[in-house]
Amino acid sequence: MSSKIHEYINALELEFESQANVKRAMQQKAYLRGQFEYYGLTTTERREIQKPFFIKAFLPQKNELAAIIKTLWEKPQREYHYFAQELAFKYVKQLEKEDIALFEYMVTHNSWWDTVDHIANKLIGTYFKMYPEQRHKYVQKWLASNTIWLQRSALLFQLKYKQDVDTELLSSSINALLGSKEFFINKAIGWMLREYSRTNPKWVIEFTNSTALSPLSKKEALRLI
Repeated sequence: MSSKIHEYINALELEFESQANVKRAMQQKAYLRGQFEYYGLTTTERREIQKPFFIKAFLPQKNELAAIIKTLWEKPQREYHYFAQELAFKYVKQLEKEDIALFEYMVTHNSWWDTVDHIANKLIGTYFKMYPEQRHKYVQKWLASNTIWLQRSALLFQLKYKQDVDTELLSSSINALLGSKEFFINKAIGWMLREYSRTNPKWVIEFTNSTALSPLSKKEALRLI
């Protein structure tokens, strides 16, 4: 990484550290089962701190993005991970075919729903719209991975697709995961179906009635119907 990028990350560290709230940090850490450290910043505070770092003139070059994100992702404080995924979103109009490898890294490292859902929906969802020929290859790979966060991403990347949802791919993905005992998988199945029911309730009702969904998935799927 260039010295300019080191300065960029160091400046961010100084800002986060200067606004740390130890009491709130302990509460945030407890909320995510002690898995991550925190500075104790609220989302509003963090986004206010981030503003200067996201000004177009100060944004790093796209070719340095992967190195920056991986550097931030390895830091223990969760705020860096939130910053990194929101930084990545600044480049979604410049996505390249190989960027899927970076998104896989983000999903499979320091993984929990609070980052995975953002990455799946905002980053992977946008990527697969730009490179639809990549969908089947990666969805099949993720479904077979035995990694729940990749499997969850295979379900949720279409969350905001509305009328563009590929129902054949969604159906095959859900069927591949039937019988899972994982809360985060069954919840994601229900969430995806519930969201799609806003656009196509008839399809969701028919699919739900003809598929052996878990009680949790079925309850979530039909919540709006």
